Parts: sequence; C-alpha cells; structure tokens
Amino acid sequence: MLKIIDKLITELKIRGFSGATIKAYVIHNKKFLEFIRKDPEGITEDDIKSYVAYLISEKNLKPASVNLTLSSLKFMYENILKKKIFADIKPPKIEKKLPTVLAKYEVKKLIDAVKNQKHRLLIQFLYSSGLRVSECVNMKVNDLDLKEKMGRVISGKGRKDRHIILSNKLIGVLNRYLKNRKEKSEYVFSSSHGDHISVRMAQKVVNKAAKMAGIKRRVFCHALRSSFATHLLEAGVDIRVIQVLLGHSSISTTEKYVNVSNEQLKRVKSPFDTL
Repeated sequence: MLKIIDKLITELKIRGFSGATIKAYVIHNKKFLEFIRKDPEGITEDDIKSYVAYLISEKNLKPASVNLTLSSLKFMYENILKKKIFADIKPPKIEKKLPTVLAKYEVKKLIDAVKNQKHRLLIQFLYSSGLRVSECVNMKVNDLDLKEKMGRVISGKGRKDRHIILSNKLIGVLNRYLKNRKEKSEYVFSSSHGDHISVRMAQKVVNKAAKMAGIKRRVFCHALRSSFATHLLEAGVDIRVIQVLLGHSSISTTEKYVNVSNEQLKRVKSPFDTL
C-alpha cells in the first residue's frame, strides 16, 4: 500500500495539485484500502460501490464529501493503476443550496463587533475583495499595489493568478495596520511564527465575530465572499466582471448569485399590482 500511495503523491505533485488536495486524496485512498482490506491491484467496481454505500448509509456523509472520495479513488485507480472500473459508478447528486449572504448592515455589525485590529482587517479584506479564505491568509504585502488600488492572488484555486480590487476604506486601514504591526513578515496576516495564520484560525475569527455581533445564523468565511458577489450584482456590476474578480472558470458558478439577490427580487413588480 505504501508504494502505491507514494506513486499517487508523485503523480499529484507532477500535475501541480495543491498540498491540501494531495493530503485529501491520500487520506481518502488510505481509508478505502483499510475498509476494503484488499491488494490495490485486485480492486473491482463492486469494491468501490460497496465503499460508497458504506459512506452514505453508515457514515451519513453528504454528497459533496462522497464525491470528493470518488474523485480521489478515481484518480488513483485510473491514473496510477490504469483500471477502468468507474464507468458505471454514478456520483450522488449534490444538493443545490443557496449560498449564505449577509445583508450590508450585518456585515457592518460583524466588523464593528471585533476589537482586535488584525482580526477586523481580516473580515474587512474577505468582504471587500471577495477572497477565498485560503487566498486571504496567504496574501503577501508585495502582492498589494495600494496606489493602484489593486492586488494579485498568486496561484489561487486551479493554480490561476488573478487581480483583485482594494477598496478605498481598506487601503486606509491596511496602511495603518502595516505601519504599526510588530511582526515584519512578508504575509499580511502573519502569525507569531513568521508565517501566515491558518485557515482554521480565520474561520474561528469570523465565527466568533458573528456570535459577538448577535447574528443567529451560522456565519463562515465563504459567506463574506458570497456577500461581496451578491452586493456587487445588486449594485449593477456586470456578472462577467464579478466572475473575473472571484476567479470562477465558468460563468455558471457565478450565476448562482443571481438567484440569491433579494434586492433584485424586491424590485420586481408582481403582475397582480398592475391589474
């Protein structure tokens, strides 16, 4: 098993997969082999189906989690072992849920609830630029052009670089923060060890801020990204511009925000009112 896992890691690295993806693929493949207790060369379609059924019925995993497991196994057995055993394996349908979007007053309450300068800036940055949390914590000072009010995301999701906007308000806060901070790290959100804070830490900051602000529903980092996109859409920004700012490969990914814009829905007049 160790030899085949090593081959998997090597192939993933050659193809430029991120460290987080490599870790996930390895974990899912190890768990599968521990469950099925067979030599990797002898794995069949029925073994895969048996494991998927176990994940759904016994482990109660959500479709998205099961599909990640399937992607991990498919990469291993099709690319490393050259086994064509996935043709008749259908992934479970993912639930189509609307993204969580905060109203503008809720975003303001969230920011105002935080007294720690770095933590407040983190929330402001996530919302004002629409960054993914991993992109935000990895942001380097040298990737920001405060004069041009622009920044760069280096090797974002899908290993793609892109430009982001920096708001006037954020630039003022950033200048004061960078001037006064004790750590002289290359990262905007540096830790006490000199590297950047973790994604987990950022999630905790946003979670805690929501509780302090008295927001009852669950708030997480991605909700700020969703709010950024929806509020731009409500302000009349072209959806293709929003697609570029978010770093979406497909416009269909961005279009989900069309369905969640309450302000746009409120502007629609019911035909009943015209009778």
